[in-house]
Amino acid sequence: MKLMILLGTTIVGSLGAWIGASMDHGNYFGASSLLLGTVGSLAGVWIGYKIASSMEI
Repeated sequence: MKLMILLGTTIVGSLGAWIGASMDHGNYFGASSLLLGTVGSLAGVWIGYKIASSMEI
């Protein structure tokens, strides 16, 4: 379960930060990048938990 949550947080959080940075012209320390990275990480925890619980790990 820990691995799925870690993977979900890493992948979805990085994707959220990348989308935020692309909206802010490549600024990875901008407000939109930090906000979307945080939201993506929280969503990644939920997604990883759901995947792990459906696989019964």
